[in-house]
Amino acid sequence: MSSDDIALEDPQSYDWPKLVDDLNGLLRLKTTPIGMKMFATVEEMAAVPRLRRPKDIHTTDQIVAQAARLGWTVGITATDLVGAQCSTVIGLSPRDDRWLSGKNMAGVWFETIEDSAQHQAAMDTVPFGKYQAMAVSPLTSGRLNPPDICLIYATPGQMIILINGLQWSGYKKFDWSVVGESSCADSWGRALATGEPSLSIPCFAERRYGGVLDDELLMAIPPKYLPRAIAGMARLAANGLRYPIPQYGIQSDARAGLAVSYGG
Repeated sequence: MSSDDIALEDPQSYDWPKLVDDLNGLLRLKTTPIGMKMFATVEEMAAVPRLRRPKDIHTTDQIVAQAARLGWTVGITATDLVGAQCSTVIGLSPRDDRWLSGKNMAGVWFETIEDSAQHQAAMDTVPFGKYQAMAVSPLTSGRLNPPDICLIYATPGQMIILINGLQWSGYKKFDWSVVGESSCADSWGRALATGEPSLSIPCFAERRYGGVLDDELLMAIPPKYLPRAIAGMARLAANGLRYPIPQYGIQSDARAGLAVSYGG
């Protein structure tokens, strides 16, 4: 087992208030970091403390937003969601022929039914049959104990510092993709399916229904990566590489600044 593998073993427990405090101190986040957890049964989901259940039909974007924007703990099943496009991403509905056809998106988001079907096939989704429910909650609540993934909304400037922190030790090139509309497949769909940090550009639906701001990107990340990212960002900050990134000046002589940040 490599030192990198050891560093990424799941901790016995997480100090969520401290982790979130560290994240906010390093990145000055505007949106509440939250967790998402899948449940094999509805009963397990219903046992989460202070859980809210929707009274109306929503998109998954709205459920996520109720945790990130309002601080609620919310649990859902497939019947709480507006359709299979949402529930299939989190494994609560199957990737059946109707879903894979992309019929509902043809002529709206994509020119042809073939384009639409290719989009559906490209989406990362949680395998169907393992879970019956999902819940989201602010990380500081500790109610998901632990979540399967954490969702962090951040500006591009904040996000690159977070990524740099992940790459400080045990460097890895991250390869992410963009499906376009339904980009929740790029974030929570991919992270839940692969167990890897997954970055997305939130799509039209996430912004229209989930309240995602114009300047926000979304990182979906398994919790075991957070201590490593925070430790990396702290080391970078000690080297003067921190958020907010100060402007040096587009007409200044760059040599003095480069000598500090890049050596040489």
